[in-house]
Amino acid sequence: MKNSIKVLVIDNNETMTKDLEKYFSSHEVIEVVACKNDGEEGLSYILNNEDNIDIIVMDLVLPQLDGLFILGELKKRGINKNIIIETSFKDDNVLEEANEYGIDYYMLKPISFLSLEKRLLTIDLKNKQRPMKMFQQEAVITDLLHQLGIPSHIRGYQYIKEGILLVYSNTSGISYITKDVYPVIAKKFDTTPTRVERAIRHAIEISWSRGDINLMEEIFGNSVNIDRDKPTNAEYLTTIADRIRIKNNLVYN
Repeated sequence: MKNSIKVLVIDNNETMTKDLEKYFSSHEVIEVVACKNDGEEGLSYILNNEDNIDIIVMDLVLPQLDGLFILGELKKRGINKNIIIETSFKDDNVLEEANEYGIDYYMLKPISFLSLEKRLLTIDLKNKQRPMKMFQQEAVITDLLHQLGIPSHIRGYQYIKEGILLVYSNTSGISYITKDVYPVIAKKFDTTPTRVERAIRHAIEISWSRGDINLMEEIFGNSVNIDRDKPTNAEYLTTIADRIRIKNNLVYN
């Protein structure tokens, strides 16, 4: 994937790493290049693929070679990578020692993939290695959908995020949604436009029952009312896209 954020994951929980790979498998920005389940394999991958890694997500407690050993080897060899430590290990002395290697962020297990997604995007923006604008919008959309109560594991979450990015990049209006957005999303996720529409509708229904009511009132205005209908899929996508345009002071003809 060209210009993606290339992530290596080193963690001995095979179920978690498989779920993580699946979560990011269709992500437009984040690419999990490999998951290794012990420290020896992880270090070997780094040494042989240094140029194909942007960020390392790693536990400290690993079979074969532990996380501190890996960090020490990277420092000794002059390999500088952004590193997120995700661990259930809470020993202050160990964490202080790890911090000497320039760790970017710590996450306590079990981790939320949504939180990890936001952190990866934030670290990449800080690096200033890529065009900024669309990556910033991705982070903003992820945060909004979280506050609006849409679970990240349902299909509609990914479809809505993709749809908002498409609408954000196009100013053709609501008719553009059914004509172009659904088919584009369907092709990307190997499904049908009808299923995309239904999944987005389901996600909006969840949002309406779980989301931050104050934020919903701010974004959707008078449409947030138990006596009123929920916004249509098109209204939902275009309203959020318009909000992002306004916040970034973008001017369209």
